[in-house]
Amino acid sequence: MKFPKAYTLQEIANLISVDFVGDKNFPVLGMNEIHVVEPGDIVFVDHPKYYDKALQSAATIVLINKEVDCPDGKALLISDDPFRDFNKLTKHFKPFQSSNSSISSSAKIGKGSVIQPNCFIGNNVTIGDNCVIHSNVSIYDDTVIGNNVTIHAGTVLGASAFYYKNRPEGFDQLLSGGRVIIEDHVHIGAACTIDKGVTGDTTIGEGSKLDNQIQVGHDTIIGKKCLIASQVGIAGCVIIEDEVTIWGQVGMTSGITIGAKAVISAQSGVSKSLEGGKSYFGTPADDFRSKYKEIASIKKIPEILEKLNKK
Repeated sequence: MKFPKAYTLQEIANLISVDFVGDKNFPVLGMNEIHVVEPGDIVFVDHPKYYDKALQSAATIVLINKEVDCPDGKALLISDDPFRDFNKLTKHFKPFQSSNSSISSSAKIGKGSVIQPNCFIGNNVTIGDNCVIHSNVSIYDDTVIGNNVTIHAGTVLGASAFYYKNRPEGFDQLLSGGRVIIEDHVHIGAACTIDKGVTGDTTIGEGSKLDNQIQVGHDTIIGKKCLIASQVGIAGCVIIEDEVTIWGQVGMTSGITIGAKAVISAQSGVSKSLEGGKSYFGTPADDFRSKYKEIASIKKIPEILEKLNKK
């Protein structure tokens, strides 16, 4: 998430009432999660296990809960609760805006596009040309939809990330200030849910086709010309490269990469990154042929045990 203008370190520190280490005029251009940070961004960290990763990331401002040695060319914001203060920044720069109409006056809808009854189109949404948005679709603020996109009934674009901190008093949500981007010629089935990024974008690439009842987590990037069948659940921060095929009821953990042209068979559980150009099956998902050999071997176990018992 980029700020509307450059701020100084002093201004940001004052905004969230924290101390800082570095030049008070150090430029602050935005805020992002660690996997998408760029120079000028704030990243937050609140556990010693991840200090080095945050301090050595591309981010040049680190919101941290302990004063540590500051790397050259960077600055620190010292907070007793970085998670809370990161949320403060999101609230300030991306506050919730209520709507008073089903289609916001700030939404831009292209030529030839059809919005069926009972849809909700939020603030600053952009919809391209020749799109069809079927009934009861909800498109949250700031979503960007390209040309020739079809979205079927009951789909929700832009719900909050499923991202919580466990506190003694209950779960505290990390607020989402990102977007959903749907590129040209994408088809999204009925009752799909695509969450917006926490600070970045959740993206569905050009020409990809999604079946009904699919969940796509925050900040996930799906490449071009992918095919995803019904009831697939994709966690946050997943990268799915171009021309991947995913069959029904596949589940994926967060932070992994699926290589281009991979094929994942139905009901597989994907717990690690998978190389492109191969077929996979099972839980945990593995090379298709290897997995079936494994299953065939397991089926022989009773026969082997019976022979051993007779000896």
